[in-house]
Amino acid sequence: MTTQLKPTLGTVHLWAIAVGLVISGEYFGWSYGWGVAGTLGFLVTTLLVATMYTCFIFSFTELTTAIPHAGGPFAYSRRAFGETGGLIAGMATLIEFVFAPPAIALAIGAYLNVQFPDLNPKVAAFGAYIVFMALNILGVKLAAMFELVVTVLAVLELLVFMGVVAPGFSVSNFVLNGWAGGEHFGLPAFSGIFAAIPFAIWFFLAIEGAAMAAEEAKDPKRTIPKAYISGILTLVVLAIGVMVMAGGAGDWSKLSNINDPLPQAMKMVVGEHSGWMHMLVWIGLFGLVASFHGIILGYSRQFFALARAGYLPSGLAKLSRFQTPHRAILLGGVIGIAAIFSDGLINLQGMSLTAAMITMAVFGAIVMYIMSMLSLFRLRKIAPEMARSFRAPGYPLVPAIALVLAVVCLLAMLWFNLVIAGVFVLFMAVGYLYFAATKVQRTSAPKDLMLEGE
Repeated sequence: MTTQLKPTLGTVHLWAIAVGLVISGEYFGWSYGWGVAGTLGFLVTTLLVATMYTCFIFSFTELTTAIPHAGGPFAYSRRAFGETGGLIAGMATLIEFVFAPPAIALAIGAYLNVQFPDLNPKVAAFGAYIVFMALNILGVKLAAMFELVVTVLAVLELLVFMGVVAPGFSVSNFVLNGWAGGEHFGLPAFSGIFAAIPFAIWFFLAIEGAAMAAEEAKDPKRTIPKAYISGILTLVVLAIGVMVMAGGAGDWSKLSNINDPLPQAMKMVVGEHSGWMHMLVWIGLFGLVASFHGIILGYSRQFFALARAGYLPSGLAKLSRFQTPHRAILLGGVIGIAAIFSDGLINLQGMSLTAAMITMAVFGAIVMYIMSMLSLFRLRKIAPEMARSFRAPGYPLVPAIALVLAVVCLLAMLWFNLVIAGVFVLFMAVGYLYFAATKVQRTSAPKDLMLEGE
């Protein structure tokens, strides 16, 4: 059985994957943060989270180039902390990458519903899964080329959005009730800054997924740093620009709990029947598609890597004739589609399904970020001889900033999202029980020097 991925991706492809994985976060999801923190409160949250991500990516790149493995954080944590460390990071990453796509698919449905009011958003979301699972199965080079095209279009569309709403921008609109976060668990309004953390993280969530394409990268020690650093800079500029321009376009409170804030913000400036508005809806789909498509690539590689190492059933590591992990792609799709159609059946903290899926994905991401930064410190100590073509700048301060801010984010999320935190812990516990029962499976898995460090 073939379990080796082929290196076919260059710097531009990796940049497109890194940015494309994330860019839907600029189109929707983040505006839920306005509902709990107000525009000014959420701006503070976003700046803190942007600082965390910038420090994280500059540090994470050291791990990705030193250990270019499809498992990404799973591989780094296993190398640093052994099998249990690998399990924690691997399960957290799986939760992040499996629960983000249903939220994006529902947003795709919401965008299409603007143009076709009779189209059920859930049906459209289901169709998106079918189309993009098929595209991922047909080959990583084809998938990466598609990702590049839609990512470039999505970036250009965000710049067009900012340009079109600029004439209607007003500082007074943005700051009106800007601290209107209300009380949370009896705490004063500024606590909304912490309650809004998952929605600020959504601006950047999954950029680390490009690490899971590392085995398929040509010359990863050179291409990955370029892709990651240019990627995080691209996303920080777009996130701040889109949020500020949308908030100043009109009454921002009307945008704070919907899945299509950008078309609705543009409508405030140019009207419902403007050609600009309809263009945004259609081209805006590219941003959602870029992330949806890219995260399918990410979750499939995580399933693949965990299965290849014996942490999941070995059948998930089987490759198709197109050299893609088709079973892993399909499994993640089944879980995501089930989540989409569970809306109305399951109620978590009174949240919309989209907000709940975002919060669940963010729990996985934050745990993985903490494990990754701990792995960086640990590997510097126990494996100083490891080849590191890129070293985290400002070590140990820069990765320490990322680690401390990630811990603050996790504590805040636990405080404000106890129910979803409980579900997250339940998923992690199920993963551990499987892990504990399958030691023989891991022992008989093919030896992987990148995981063992020999």
